[in-house]
Amino acid sequence: MGKNILEKRPHLIPVIIAAIMLLLALAPWPYGYYQLLRLVVCGVSVYVAFTAYNWQKQKMWATWLFGFIAVLFNPLLPIHLSREIWQPIDVACGILFIAIAIILNEPVKTSEWHKTKNEELKG
Repeated sequence: MGKNILEKRPHLIPVIIAAIMLLLALAPWPYGYYQLLRLVVCGVSVYVAFTAYNWQKQKMWATWLFGFIAVLFNPLLPIHLSREIWQPIDVACGILFIAIAIILNEPVKTSEWHKTKNEELKG
């Protein structure tokens, strides 16, 4: 019949983990947490950008936005900013991750949509 939510949105769990980690970054943590945060956020951003590009080419803004976030949180060539600058960036990126979890979903193919609608009409 229909796909479950994780089949429609396989990015959901990594995005939620990244969002939670970004919001938790407001608390004082050892430096290792922020290194892990960079790795997780960069990886999830690349995954979201790739998924957005493959699924919904009309939403190229998501590809560019999360590509930029991946560069910003890049663990290999880190961008060094003060804690006061990182905190609003972390909150904004956490909100963006929550938003993309809601917005981005697998496109329904026309034949699948018609099949689903026919099944619904038949009862």
